[in-house]
Amino acid sequence: VQLQASGGGLVQAGASLILSCGVSGGTFSRYSMNWFRQAPGKEREFVAAISWSGINTIYADSVKGRFTISKDSTKNILYLQMSSLKPEDTAVYYCAAAKAQSPTFMTRRWMAVDYWGRGTQVTVSS
Repeated sequence: VQLQASGGGLVQAGASLILSCGVSGGTFSRYSMNWFRQAPGKEREFVAAISWSGINTIYADSVKGRFTISKDSTKNILYLQMSSLKPEDTAVYYCAAAKAQSPTFMTRRWMAVDYWGRGTQVTVSS
């Protein structure tokens, strides 16, 4: 499974941005999908996850209410809609896939991830 994130850029605080992650060499079937991010000098942190079934989602407290994770299984694309962006959202964003133990399985743990995509830089200026 290969993942490729795109859609990052430089935006002002309060703006919106949509990240995409294309999946090739496989499908969403039996994988929960995640977004993580890593800011300079900081550890990689969980942002959001969506279950294999697509019904369940979870978010980091820092992005809850501002970010929305979704996927289009017909196109094998994962999305992260980001709104009300803040300078502290500045980071490299990574999409990731974790083998799902059930249709509702999700994880916040980066160590549980099986596949990582290349990151995309998001920079939010104040």
